[in-house]
Amino acid sequence: MKIFKVSDTEPNQNPHNVDTRKLYNENLAQVVHITLKPGEKLKRHITPVDVLFYVLEGTGFVEIGEEKIEVTKDSLIESPAKIPHCLYNESESNLRVLVMKN
Repeated sequence: MKIFKVSDTEPNQNPHNVDTRKLYNENLAQVVHITLKPGEKLKRHITPVDVLFYVLEGTGFVEIGEEKIEVTKDSLIESPAKIPHCLYNESESNLRVLVMKN
């Protein structure tokens, strides 16, 4: 059995300049924990695979294609492959999100 704790994982450097931590990275799937501090965002980008965002804490906005929606704790958002998307935090508290790719 393997157990991965966010607090035991080192932050990764990324083009978004936000706190991202890979919790799981294997051939079939990747799981990343992201913390967006107030005012931070993921830059609009495209991934070659489908992505799921699960909001662990806080309130933020997700843009996928031309859609923009506010998301809160316990929201699960599907982002299809090859469609531009971004995630940002305009609140006054941290936004923590689990990102899953396969």
